[in-house]
Amino acid sequence: MRDFNYKFLAGRSWDSEILALVAQIHEFKGRQEMYLKQKSAVLDKLVEVAKVQSTEASNKIEGIVTTNTRIKLLYQEKTTPRNRDEEEIMGYRDVLNTIHENYQYIPVRSSYILQLHRDLYMYSAKSIGGRYKNTQNYIAETRPDGTRAVRFMPLAPYEAPDAVDAACESYNRAIDTCVIEPLILIPVFIHDFLCIHPFNDGNGRMARLLTTLLLYRSEYVVGRYISIESKIEKTKLEYYDALEHSGAGWHVGKNDPTPFVKYLLRIILSAYREFESRVDMFGERLPAVELVRRAVEQKIGKFTKNEIMEMAPSVGKTSVENALNRLIQEKVIERHGKGKTTFYTRLR
Repeated sequence: MRDFNYKFLAGRSWDSEILALVAQIHEFKGRQEMYLKQKSAVLDKLVEVAKVQSTEASNKIEGIVTTNTRIKLLYQEKTTPRNRDEEEIMGYRDVLNTIHENYQYIPVRSSYILQLHRDLYMYSAKSIGGRYKNTQNYIAETRPDGTRAVRFMPLAPYEAPDAVDAACESYNRAIDTCVIEPLILIPVFIHDFLCIHPFNDGNGRMARLLTTLLLYRSEYVVGRYISIESKIEKTKLEYYDALEHSGAGWHVGKNDPTPFVKYLLRIILSAYREFESRVDMFGERLPAVELVRRAVEQKIGKFTKNEIMEMAPSVGKTSVENALNRLIQEKVIERHGKGKTTFYTRLR
């Protein structure tokens, strides 16, 4: 079985790009702590939006989808699942909530990972929840034309339980000694987890949930307010490329984790930047139309009403609609299409 020992990270030299990304994230993290004390009302709204976006995006990467309306109803527990996809979406919702509310009390151990995987399939007819894989699986990519391509062959089923145990033990030793930067250690651990691919299904979603858990436990809590999963979904081709390049030589311990470390650090930094932009934009007490105007000014190309509502979570649906109509009258934006196909573009 492949050896898992994260001590090697302590003596490794990282290039200037990684060092710059880590330094910038540290700066944003420090400023975020100030925002958390000063603007709690705005932040509460961002949390609910981020949870819905994370649930939708992480499942969408795996081809598990439903409508925006159904996602919100499922998340608010105002309906019951209609099909297999919605059952798995509800499971993700529950696990994400568990992490949000209890991350301090969820240690990085294989037994807890199994429990989280069990809950991921709590509403599903599948009997795979909380069990390691019993057949060989593959890391595959779904291309834009719908075809799938194998990117990586993970460990065999008999190796998976011991590998997860070893990776967790090594991670905990490394994080406890404080000699390895968590922002380096976390992507390396997540990449190893994906290369092990310990479950018959749900590995990608579990990896993203574990990313959230590990970041929170190291006090990088930006994912509470800005969906990291949504950013990964929007860059999923780069996500798969980074996994593939970092996986070359993985089975014999000769791989270079740099591409995946850089990818995830860029995602985290992007989330921190968006967090500050959102809080600065909507932290002031302004009329709804001015908040919507600020959101519109941030958009390039076409955008929808739902996107504006996500950017301005403190503004209700009716107020957003009224504000968009006013901006149309002022010739600030233009409406295109009708009904569900409606979108807007800026005129200036």
